[in-house]
Amino acid sequence: QELVDCDREENAGCDGGLMDYAFQFIVDSGGISTERDYPYTATDGGRCNTTKDSRAIVIDGYEDVPTGNMSGLLKAVSQQPVSVAIEASSIQFQFYWRGVFTGGCGTNLDHGVAIVGYGESNWGTEYWIVKNSWGLDWGEEGYIRVERKEGKGLCGINMLGSYPIKISPNPLPQTNKKYPQALLTRKTGLFPSH
Repeated sequence: QELVDCDREENAGCDGGLMDYAFQFIVDSGGISTERDYPYTATDGGRCNTTKDSRAIVIDGYEDVPTGNMSGLLKAVSQQPVSVAIEASSIQFQFYWRGVFTGGCGTNLDHGVAIVGYGESNWGTEYWIVKNSWGLDWGEEGYIRVERKEGKGLCGINMLGSYPIKISPNPLPQTNKKYPQALLTRKTGLFPSH
């Protein structure tokens, strides 16, 4: 939600944007808040309500997966989730329920998702495990298994992938101002001994 509300120079909230711009926003802002501190509301047009003190995760940059390179995408996903763009406007995609999705979409990229893994069905169909942002009632509890294909990939999934680069440590969490030691030690007497 922080990206939807605050990253407005290059991206357009719920009206779209690019993952690379979002990653660069996180770098330039010195990090991003956790979802607990800046909850997702699935709405657009909210006021940017963040402070430097709320930064919990920092990244040092991002890397693009070469366009149409399924083996490069597979290698990247084996290390961490990868943001990708897909065409999600087809009826078949929007009403996906379960199983390996094998078609019914083109390559007119219009939606961002994250590939979080991969696998193979009992029938030998290789697929990506993709996390969507449409809630737990969509697909397989918010996920879709998309058939892996060479070239542009099904729904264009191999066309525009990127992932963050992390070297720097995250900031230390903010401590309770009233009882700062209470969060660091049990020797304050605030917690009963068991």
